[in-house]
Amino acid sequence: MIEVQGVSGRRVAVLGLGRSGLSAARALMAGGAEVVAWDDTRAPREDAASEGFEIKDLSRDEALDGVDRLIVSPGIPHLYPAPNRVVAAALGLGIPVDNDIGLFFRSLATEAWHRFDTAPRVIAVTGSNGKSTTSALIHHVLAEAGRDVQLAGNIGRGVLDLDPPGDGGVVVLELSSYQTELARALTPDVAVFTNLSADHLDRHGGLGGYFAAKRRLFSEGGPDRAVIGVDEAEGRFLAGQLSEGPTDDRVIRTSSGQKLGGPGWAVVARKGFLAETRKGKQVGAIDLREIKGLPGAHNHQNACAAYAACRATGLAPRVIERGFHSFEGLPHRSQIVAETGGVRIVNDSKATNVDAALKALMAFPRIRWICGGLEKEGGLANLAPGLPHVVKAYVIGREAARFALGLNGVEAAICTTMSAAVEAAMAEAQPGEVVLLAPAAASFDQYDNFERRGDDFITEVRARIGADGGTAADA
Repeated sequence: MIEVQGVSGRRVAVLGLGRSGLSAARALMAGGAEVVAWDDTRAPREDAASEGFEIKDLSRDEALDGVDRLIVSPGIPHLYPAPNRVVAAALGLGIPVDNDIGLFFRSLATEAWHRFDTAPRVIAVTGSNGKSTTSALIHHVLAEAGRDVQLAGNIGRGVLDLDPPGDGGVVVLELSSYQTELARALTPDVAVFTNLSADHLDRHGGLGGYFAAKRRLFSEGGPDRAVIGVDEAEGRFLAGQLSEGPTDDRVIRTSSGQKLGGPGWAVVARKGFLAETRKGKQVGAIDLREIKGLPGAHNHQNACAAYAACRATGLAPRVIERGFHSFEGLPHRSQIVAETGGVRIVNDSKATNVDAALKALMAFPRIRWICGGLEKEGGLANLAPGLPHVVKAYVIGREAARFALGLNGVEAAICTTMSAAVEAAMAEAQPGEVVLLAPAAASFDQYDNFERRGDDFITEVRARIGADGGTAADA
């Protein structure tokens, strides 16, 4: 646990007692704070009470009397579309509002660091798509290289549940816009911006507010190195704001598909090859085509970001390449589930929006596509560039027929259930094709979350692999 500093003897309120909220409450108490906590749901309140925390409805009059600061869990809005009533009351009283990420950055460095030969470092990754894979890939490469490294944030453990890093230790954080928008301290050593596409717009008051939330990771403390994906206008703008000139190597620009000019530090993937250039000369290269854990252009974009971040910590290109080859990918994100009869079966249940699903479709030439679910705003029109890769769609979800109508020019079977979709897709798939779950929709019409949906897909696939033969990958 990382004990929160500067709170001894102070009364601190914690709103929301999920994973991050409860770990924040524990870390605050360990730092000597008097903690008062609340969650609108009974079960989390009871769990916190069993650990000895004072439970108090923070929305009641005078509940915030004497409170020094309010710590808010990521899912609780503080500005758009409307602030939570407790947050609004705290702001009205002049009480600072923070989250566990802010507490982490203000509490990480301790007196023990003066005895270290190499100070610990933090690599923080944000963006719309690919940040989980990028974070996990950085963690994997550093671990394979023998570094003392931990992974936390929006993936894995809560940030305050981490062990205090030792001499030369590295902490890799995946940070969502919900986490970066509110943290009062953001001081990573290396900050990574993968890409930007429209998401969470209600929460941030539009695309500009969403980008501003991501941008705070780079503007609040100023990282020593910034790795910026420049495939979108926002990334190019951010790189330009951070750089002092074309040769400023504090900014590493990355791209999948573009050729980047200029004398600066860049990492680019094109036609399956990653290339690192500095001062106009190539200094490193990796053939990504045979790395099974990183299929498709979207994963090559992730590879560029992870490569650049690892280079910023001093790793050599060959060391990074070895780490790439042993990376198996994350569950539900371009996860290879099995190969049978020349057919590859891939679980990308995390592709819950059109942009993520399009990237998955562009990764393979001939696809038996399992899709559908709770359709998001904006429709399916932006899937058009990937639809020529689809041999046939197998649509699931309660509104499968309506979803299928949006797949212009694609043969579609209305399957409704995962079992029926997997049965049909695997029976009809030919050698060289890919059976791909990339729903382009939320899961909540049939499943609690995208993980449950992906697990169901894997279960259905392996039931048939067991019957028909083939090679199943480890989940």
